[in-house]
Amino acid sequence: MAVFLLLAIVLYRLRGASFHWQLFAATLQHLAWGWLSLSILLMLLTYVARALRWEVMLRPLGREVSLPQLISDTAIGFMAAVLLGRVGELVRPYLISVSAGVSFTSQMAAWFLERVLDLLAVLLIFGFALASIPSHASTLGPGLRWVLGAGGYVAALLGSICVALLVIFGKFPKQAEQRLSSALAILPAKYYEHSNTVLRTALEGLQSTGRPALLGMLLLHTVLLWGLIAGGYYTLLRSFSTGVHFHTTDIVVLIGFVSLGSLFQIPGIGGGVQLVSIVVLTEMYGFSLEVASGIAMILWVLTLVIIVPWGLAFAFHRGLNFSKIKHLAVDELSSQENL
Repeated sequence: MAVFLLLAIVLYRLRGASFHWQLFAATLQHLAWGWLSLSILLMLLTYVARALRWEVMLRPLGREVSLPQLISDTAIGFMAAVLLGRVGELVRPYLISVSAGVSFTSQMAAWFLERVLDLLAVLLIFGFALASIPSHASTLGPGLRWVLGAGGYVAALLGSICVALLVIFGKFPKQAEQRLSSALAILPAKYYEHSNTVLRTALEGLQSTGRPALLGMLLLHTVLLWGLIAGGYYTLLRSFSTGVHFHTTDIVVLIGFVSLGSLFQIPGIGGGVQLVSIVVLTEMYGFSLEVASGIAMILWVLTLVIIVPWGLAFAFHRGLNFSKIKHLAVDELSSQENL
């Protein structure tokens, strides 16, 4: 909570205004707990959807892992990512590689494919969000609205290009590796070898996209995942008395900006989600900073922090404490950087 209050105070100081604590508290006190409970459930189900999608990426390796095991690995991995940042990202592919009995490199490839799919979803949502801003953000100047609207179409175009690359790299991995490896030959020998290793890992992860059935399932699971996220946002905003004025397009706009902001996080704190949420709600939709800060705080908890207690519970059940997880992540990062 201290982070949100600090961000809100800084923003208000820049405006030369005061922060009304009573209004901020009232925003949190008048929550509809039924809608909030449903939002919590939907956000937790997103981790189940991620586990299901990862199970599809294990199929080309001929390995099966039970869904409860994948959910446990997923929860612990996201908990580590929230608390440790970049280092913690390696925990999930490592745990799944152990559970499936496959190489860590193969699961780093799966992690890469997962990031590509989510980036594609974010690009498409963000593109739609930007293209939709001109009809919603009446307080923005016409020049800025035109720039944001044009940016929406550019982001949507980039998302379409990502789809094409997924298919091309999946169907012709050897040719793609040869072409890209030749292009990397201009690098010094040390960096060339490391880049080639990263390239092979990435293309391994894209192999499953060369099979239409698997690619279709991956895209379907990605749609399911982001549908759950959208449902979580919708029910969360309905839990606030100020959220009833949000329409479907407005929710997609908020998801687009917040998803982009989530790329910039401080381990254990966050940062991007809070700032972007507050800016969008105040500057585009005219909410007071106190109300926007309250919504942003709950949104941050549900999108990032909510998995932490579950991850810790799963880790405790498996005999993993936080210190072990941290050392595991650091060791794996060191081994990857030494490749």
